[in-house]
Amino acid sequence: MRAMTLRDLQRNQSAFVTAFSENDSELETRLREIGFAEGDRVELMHVGTFGRNPITVKLNGTLIAMRKREASAVIIELAPAT
Repeated sequence: MRAMTLRDLQRNQSAFVTAFSENDSELETRLREIGFAEGDRVELMHVGTFGRNPITVKLNGTLIAMRKREASAVIIELAPAT
């Protein structure tokens, strides 16, 4: 079974970052530099009109726009519904 990534989230759905894709260490470094870390809660806020690109997520109270390729590198686990 394929791991769920940030790209798979639906609008207003929350999840926790659990890991990063092992395919691109440079991309992982960039994501960590902008604030992504294991255990962080993320929420999908907006999806671009054309091809779901870019997407906007809320991470630690900050809105971050990112490409689908970047979102695919962030492995997540859905947060329990509240």
